[in-house]
Amino acid sequence: MRVLAVADSDSYLKWAACLLDDLPQGCEAELAVVRTPIAPSPEQIAAAVGGRPAPPLLPARALRRMAERTRPDAIVVACTGPVVDVLVAEVFAGLAPRPVFVTGLPGISVPATEKAWLYRSGCDLFVVHSEREVAEFAQLGARLGGGGAVGLARLPFLRPRVEGGGNRVVFATQAKVPRRREERESILLGLAELARLRPDLDVVVKLRALEDERQTHNERHHYQRLWRDLGEPGRLSFAAGSMHEQLVRAAGFVTVSSTAALEAIAQDVPLLVLSDFGVGAEMINLVFEGSGLLGTLEELSAGDFRPADAAWCAANYFHPAGRNDWAGRLEQLVATRPRVPATSLLDGPEHAVARRRARMRLDVPPTVLRAGYRAKKRMRRYLRALSS
Repeated sequence: MRVLAVADSDSYLKWAACLLDDLPQGCEAELAVVRTPIAPSPEQIAAAVGGRPAPPLLPARALRRMAERTRPDAIVVACTGPVVDVLVAEVFAGLAPRPVFVTGLPGISVPATEKAWLYRSGCDLFVVHSEREVAEFAQLGARLGGGGAVGLARLPFLRPRVEGGGNRVVFATQAKVPRRREERESILLGLAELARLRPDLDVVVKLRALEDERQTHNERHHYQRLWRDLGEPGRLSFAAGSMHEQLVRAAGFVTVSSTAALEAIAQDVPLLVLSDFGVGAEMINLVFEGSGLLGTLEELSAGDFRPADAAWCAANYFHPAGRNDWAGRLEQLVATRPRVPATSLLDGPEHAVARRRARMRLDVPPTVLRAGYRAKKRMRRYLRALSS
């Protein structure tokens, strides 16, 4: 079985690279990055793929030619929603024989959302990472229609720690939450207070990306910039790169909402999920209810880290490996061709404009797109000034 995996950002690239490692022996796998404004930097690519050769960064047309040349049995479309839709509906349309299209989400996906399903409804297999997620997305698919099967995979980067612990406390940032500047500043000050009270600890802010790097979601208030604006009132350090390298030396872990919390659980690192800013779908931390991990900034300053509840772990992401069925489902889909392909729910004329806009992000070089966005903003400001 020949498999081509395509990613568009740092988190999806890491997920795709790990997912390919779970394919059955004898599979031929290739990895590529599609050129978009959020494409990862060379440093991000190296961190995401580990020891693999760096995958090529290709525009959409070159990606199509690659698929025509290699004739994969399956294509793993490991991308943000609009890019998944455009790749499957347009860039890879008409490939003969038609490959099985696989997609999924690279981290915590509770609750299941209609938007995630709609953008990926043209794919034959949707991969998620807990039995709860399988049930929620299967129910969503049955109600909305479109799409294909929902498969289960254990998050591939959940692996036990093989080295001893250390004296490091790792804060894993999240681009989307908390949204407000002052909330993020309060986290930095809480971390600084922990470093003051516990001089034996090395407190590290683990960044998703450096200030000048792109990531899956835009980060309006970058933590490193906020720290400088605060006058660096304490003893914190900042690091990018591999989360695994940080966790092997960790004595504690903290986040607001990050899949890295699951990595910490897998490596037996005690942790804390901050609840000061709310617990719910909008904070992307609803899944941690009942985990025993929710806590406050005051508990962070006191270094009150704790293990996760065992029953919660069994229901969320730490199911037995024997329950994983995505690879078997993929083999079956490849073996049973020809078949009725998945039907996208975004093929109607009412979605044509949004799809064209997404396609432009693949076809136009990012530097040109960014110049166009800046010119558009300047024109809007100019027109507002004229009308005032």
